[in-house]
Amino acid sequence: MTSRSSSSTSATSSARASSGASGSAGRRRQEPGDVVLSGQLAEPLGRLNENYARELMELHTLGVDGGYTQQDVVDVARAFTGWTMRKPREASGFEFNAATHDPREKRVLGRLLKAGRGIEDGEDVLDLLARHPSTARFIATKLARRFVADDPPHAVIDRAARAFRQTDGDLREVVRAIVTSPEFFDRTARRTKIKSPFEFVVSALRATDAEVLTANAMVGTLSSLGEPLFQCQPPTGYGDRAAAWMATGALIDRLNFAQALAGGRVGGTRVDLARLGGGGADGAPERVIALTLAGQLSTSTRQALAGAVGPRASAALRTGLVLGAPEFQRR
Repeated sequence: MTSRSSSSTSATSSARASSGASGSAGRRRQEPGDVVLSGQLAEPLGRLNENYARELMELHTLGVDGGYTQQDVVDVARAFTGWTMRKPREASGFEFNAATHDPREKRVLGRLLKAGRGIEDGEDVLDLLARHPSTARFIATKLARRFVADDPPHAVIDRAARAFRQTDGDLREVVRAIVTSPEFFDRTARRTKIKSPFEFVVSALRATDAEVLTANAMVGTLSSLGEPLFQCQPPTGYGDRAAAWMATGALIDRLNFAQALAGGRVGGTRVDLARLGGGGADGAPERVIALTLAGQLSTSTRQALAGAVGPRASAALRTGLVLGAPEFQRR
C-alpha cells in the first residue's frame, strides 16, 4: 500500500514528548495528545493527517460507499501511528516505533480497540477491513470489471463476493468464480473490454511476431498513448474502463502506431511480413486476422480492407489496418 501522505506519529506520553517538549523559537509548545508528522509538530490529534487511512478504506478495501464514517478515518489513522520506515529513501523496510504510537482507545467500524496497545491496533484494523463484507464486494466488482465487462452483471459480482467471504479472501478462488460463471461466457460479454495502451502495443507486437531490439520506441509510444510505464499518479492505478482510453485522438494515435509497426518504421523493432504471411507479405493481414481474431471481422472492417487496393495498398498498409481495426482494440 502506498500513500502520498506523511507517516503520522503521536506524542502522548512524557517519554514521547521528551524530545520536543521544551519547544523552540517560532514553534508552539508540544502538548500531550499532539501529533508529530515525520518528526515535526503538527495539528492536534482531532485534526490528524488522514490521507493514508482514507485511501486504505476508500480505494483499496471498503470502497467509497463501504459504510465507514469520518470518525473511522480518524481512528484508523491513529491506529497506524508508529508504523514507519527508518530510512524511507533507502527502502529500509517496515518498522514499528512504539514511542510514537497513540496508545489511547479507538473504535473502528464499531469494533473497540482497547487502550494501552501498540502494533496490534494496526494489525487488527487490517484484519477487520480484509474480512468486511464491503471489501468482498469492492474487490469482487473490480475483478469482475477486469474480466467480464466495464459494468459487470450483479450476479457475477454476488458470486465473486461470496467466494471472497467463504475463502477468507483467496483471490484465486474469486477469479475462478468469475471465469467459470455463465456471465463470463455470455455472448454479450465477448470482446466488450477495450485494451489499454499497454495491452494494445504488446498484442500488436505479438500479432506481427515482431522482434524488439531496443524498447525505447515502445516506451515512448506508451507515453504518447496515455499510459507511461510506472508513472501513474493516482493511487488507484490506470483506469480499467473504455472511457479511460477511447477518444478520437487516441484511436488515431493507435492507428498511426499500427501503420508504423506494420511498415517497419518503429525504431528498434523488426517486422517480417513475408515470414508472417507464410508464403509472402500479401498473406500477412489474413494471418493476423486468423491468429488474433479467429477470422471474425465486421462488415465495415472487411469493406475497409477490400477498399485498400491499388499500387499503394501494400501488405503493410492492410496489416496496419487490421491492427488498427475496432476488433483488434478489444480483448
